[in-house]
Amino acid sequence: MTVRVEQTIRVSAPPERVWEFIADPEKRARSISVVTDWEDRGDGTSTWFLRLPIPVIDRTVQVDTEDVERRPPEYVRFVGKSKVMRVQGEHELEATEDGGTALHNRFVVDGRFPGVERFFKRNLGGEIDNLETALREDLGMEV
Repeated sequence: MTVRVEQTIRVSAPPERVWEFIADPEKRARSISVVTDWEDRGDGTSTWFLRLPIPVIDRTVQVDTEDVERRPPEYVRFVGKSKVMRVQGEHELEATEDGGTALHNRFVVDGRFPGVERFFKRNLGGEIDNLETALREDLGMEV
């Protein structure tokens, strides 16, 4: 089973400022609740360490991620691979008529281990909410 989630975040900040947040792997990683640590290699690749609350996985999962497409300040697509899942994420920034930004988020998770898809099906929308909270805090906006 594949889990797909799409959600748009609207903020009253220009795309260039939202890009500063979304293009920073550390800021993206820090906003995800199951990420316990990360290593950014500075070359568009990083490793995220996830602690998934799934009974059959009793260890930290290492997910190697790579930005495979970047068009500053409007689009980034990344892929993450591990033994338990594959993930693809896209962040597309669109200027709005009021000078703000619509940040379109799309994620696809393919679990390779029992319970992974079920976890993300229940929680991926909440993780995007966490991303929105972190973005608003970074922008100095009310959460």
